[in-house]
Amino acid sequence: MKVTAIIPDEIINDIQKFTKGKNITDSLVKALNDWLYVKRIEMLNKELSTEPVNFKEGFTAEGVRKLNNKI
Repeated sequence: MKVTAIIPDEIINDIQKFTKGKNITDSLVKALNDWLYVKRIEMLNKELSTEPVNFKEGFTAEGVRKLNNKI
């Protein structure tokens, strides 16, 4: 998607420095992907804090390993 945005030069320079992107577009895509990754983790952590994972009765790590080895 093509977008026009007015972003201060200082922010663009910092983004390019930290992401080491090939150009401004690459740097912005990397920075936005990193930001989304963090936000998704935060959302998942919030979900898990209110509704923790419950394992089925009889669940064991050994049982999962056996299943994985069949594949």
